[in-house]
Amino acid sequence: MDARRPNVLLVMADQLAAGWLPAYGHGAVHAPNLTALAEDAAVFESAYCPAPLCAPSRAGLLSARLPSRNGVFDNAAEMPAALPTLTHQLRAAGYYTGLVGKMHFVGPDQLHGFEERLTADIFPGDLDWTPDWRLPAGEQLPWYHTMESVLEPAVSVASMQQDYDDEVAFRAVRKIFDLAREDSGRPFFLVASFSNPHDPWELRPRYWDLYDREAIDLPAVPRIPLDEADPHSRRLREMCGVDEVELSPDQLRAARHGYYAGISYMDERVGEVLTALRDAGLYDDTIVVFTADHGEMLGERGLWYKMSFFEHSARVPLLVRVPRAGSPRRVAEPVSQVDLAPTLLELTGNPWPDEHSEGLDGTSVAGLMSGEAESRPGAVLAEYLAEGVN
Repeated sequence: MDARRPNVLLVMADQLAAGWLPAYGHGAVHAPNLTALAEDAAVFESAYCPAPLCAPSRAGLLSARLPSRNGVFDNAAEMPAALPTLTHQLRAAGYYTGLVGKMHFVGPDQLHGFEERLTADIFPGDLDWTPDWRLPAGEQLPWYHTMESVLEPAVSVASMQQDYDDEVAFRAVRKIFDLAREDSGRPFFLVASFSNPHDPWELRPRYWDLYDREAIDLPAVPRIPLDEADPHSRRLREMCGVDEVELSPDQLRAARHGYYAGISYMDERVGEVLTALRDAGLYDDTIVVFTADHGEMLGERGLWYKMSFFEHSARVPLLVRVPRAGSPRRVAEPVSQVDLAPTLLELTGNPWPDEHSEGLDGTSVAGLMSGEAESRPGAVLAEYLAEGVN
């Protein structure tokens, strides 16, 4: 292995806000593997997704461009195959590039620079989720979020998302050992992307049993009266049917219980991948990144899921461990996920080529991690261009 070019392992969760993790101060959630990683990493305390929705956020992360620039406006927008990505740049520099799990690519290009996908995606890559802007504001599309996940969290020995994430962890672990055995001399960029803790919250009993239902916190800010809410929140509440149900404190705790169980389940899968990296002898040669595509409101202000710019929807965890980088630090300055691609390219010694750097919204924040820079140049911006906007 070329010691001058570290490997990169990017681990992603789906719908995980920073504020629900113990590494960011939450006192009830059990996530020991991510807590341990945070103790050995740069912890970005104010990292924001480029768009609080799956496909636009992930496209922004890979392309270092906001949705209005990369064209991925919603979960049915095709990511252009000609759009340069972090993956393209690392592959061109000689890296092996592999994807395990969800990335929510829409359209015929399901790789965007990855040499191989070791699992299928959990969501379809077609255009079925295209919103119909001609419909009245409150008329829901058949695939849209409802309150069903909130009302019916469940103990489930097997579920689609657990089955999927079990396979993601298994194949990521297997690929790590394959890469170690091959010893090809090529560094690798491997993405392991999990579906949890995205709703529906259907988890095995032992993850539920980590929590005492009565001790689970209620929303710090309860549901805002509809006539006092901002216009976008009113629109989202209408589209999701939030005000069609009146949730009791026990129902609120039950939904949060399911979400916390999903975090603990996902944390255990992350631990399996990181253990494999250590057991394969690759941990000290690998940059490890953990993040999520967006957050989860979980009843704060009466909102659920994502799609807004409140902290629990837009602020995401971002942990970056660089081998032999000195003491870990907490970075308070605001950053964006569109900064991740330029940062990883700088850390691996492969700066974005001039011909592909025009129009980038992201910038390297490696200097913040090392303490050489005091702030990110320019404001951190985010966009929401999908269904639910006014």
